[in-house]
Amino acid sequence: MAELHFFTGTMDSGKSTLALQTNHNHAARGRVGRIFTTHDRAGQAVLSSRLGLTHDALEVDTDFDFWTYVVDTLTRGGRIDYLICDEAQFYSPAQIDQLAKVVDELQIDVFAFGILTDFRSQLFPGSGRLVELADRMNVLQVEALCWCGKRATHNARTEDGVMVTDGEVVVVGDVDQVDEPPAHVAYEVLCRQHHRRRLTAARAKAVSLAPEPLPFG
Repeated sequence: MAELHFFTGTMDSGKSTLALQTNHNHAARGRVGRIFTTHDRAGQAVLSSRLGLTHDALEVDTDFDFWTYVVDTLTRGGRIDYLICDEAQFYSPAQIDQLAKVVDELQIDVFAFGILTDFRSQLFPGSGRLVELADRMNVLQVEALCWCGKRATHNARTEDGVMVTDGEVVVVGDVDQVDEPPAHVAYEVLCRQHHRRRLTAARAKAVSLAPEPLPFG
């Protein structure tokens, strides 16, 4: 029986790497799949991993219909055994419903990969629908770490090095590298405590390097 799988974790937990590995494993067994993504850091129509691995993909825009695409492909004599759907948090709830219909009505496996919450710690609508519908939900075991060494549970957005909690939900960027100058828009994974305190790695470093006040007397 086909199933709808949802693999989730914070940024930097290896979701795209696992998506590429999943595709490789199924293709090596002679199965035929399609890879989908949207808003990938490497650009349109490509699935990329921070390890440097990439694969051509089909771009999912707001009007894309998974059910129509799969049915049209099968009607023309094409073969589809499974779908790899990366950045699934950006899909609409209606598109997640289409994926569930593909599983139930056409018996095609769907493997969706995405993060649960945005930089405001609010659930993405697409991820929320996946939680509601997925046959299997898997939390990735590769733990991303906060700068303090604790397990990272929250995704933070920085603008010019300052953490923000307002703005557009979809802004493409990458995980900030603490040893480089801050990008205009970057992302960082934090534990809940430091996300709540808005204490990023750069801010923590700045605080630690601040000169101590001179003693009186």
